[in-house]
Amino acid sequence: MAGYFESEGDCMAKWSVKDIPSQVGTVAVVTGANSGIGWNTALELAQAGGEVVMTARTAAKGQDAVERVRREVPQAKVRYEQLDLASLRSVREFAKRVSSGGRLDLLVNNAGVMRIPVRQETEDGFEMQMGTNFMGPFALTLLLMPALLKSDAPRVTTVSSGAADMGLKRIRFEDMQWKQGYKPWNAYCQSKLADLMLMTELGRRSEAAGKRVLSNAAHPGFARTNLQTSGVGRELTPVESFLMPFMSHDAAHGALPTLQAATDKNAAQGSYYAPEDFFHLKGDPVLIGLPKPARDGGAARRLWDAAEEMTGVRLVDTMLVTA
Repeated sequence: MAGYFESEGDCMAKWSVKDIPSQVGTVAVVTGANSGIGWNTALELAQAGGEVVMTARTAAKGQDAVERVRREVPQAKVRYEQLDLASLRSVREFAKRVSSGGRLDLLVNNAGVMRIPVRQETEDGFEMQMGTNFMGPFALTLLLMPALLKSDAPRVTTVSSGAADMGLKRIRFEDMQWKQGYKPWNAYCQSKLADLMLMTELGRRSEAAGKRVLSNAAHPGFARTNLQTSGVGRELTPVESFLMPFMSHDAAHGALPTLQAATDKNAAQGSYYAPEDFFHLKGDPVLIGLPKPARDGGAARRLWDAAEEMTGVRLVDTMLVTA
């Protein structure tokens, strides 16, 4: 597809939060905004003047996150909305509330879980990592399409991971929900590869439908966040503990690739941002190429069709709402 970026970008000037264009008049949704990458993304969007809907699974965490942003940015236009991506019911309810408010300019699919040690299922029967990291964001993106298409420049930025090109480097179509032979790390890797396929296929299908949705992605590198340090019932491995001081950066720096993907006016369809240094583990954000498995168009189409079937949400239906 025209506009896809598939090779390493050169560094040139370092991109920072000072390069975020004014967000005055824009409306954004940031999922998983109560901590880490999501909270820092919401903070900087609000600092730039945007109206930000910050999601979290509980009111206590969500309201606390909103108050922390307001302490940093007293004039911030931020609010909390409950969203649990492990529940399609919650996704539908959230999308209905947000869409009733009118236009949406930016969706940042940030929330996720990592390396759950014992297989768990969402309320819809999906393996927890695949359900939370991919199925929920997939359904959310499609259900918010009517609101996004009211924008002059709608954008969907999906947060993936370097793990998309590690461990299991394919979609396990024969058993996507890991009912057999569950491996926590491989299940996580699959879910983040699926996120990149969501990004690329959304761009392709939007263009095919004659829509102007910009779909791109980012990964934060090795960022010191709640996801990295604890997740759901996990502890750092000895290797992670050893590498943490040398090969990682804080959540504010980890959010920079997401912020560039979400706001840079020069961002192209299918662009992918990540930290520059130490095998993309830390450093300033730069454009990088998509890993080979994410460039498999046939697998992306197959995954998209499977996700529509499993979630019961179809892009053609949500786009027709605005036709």
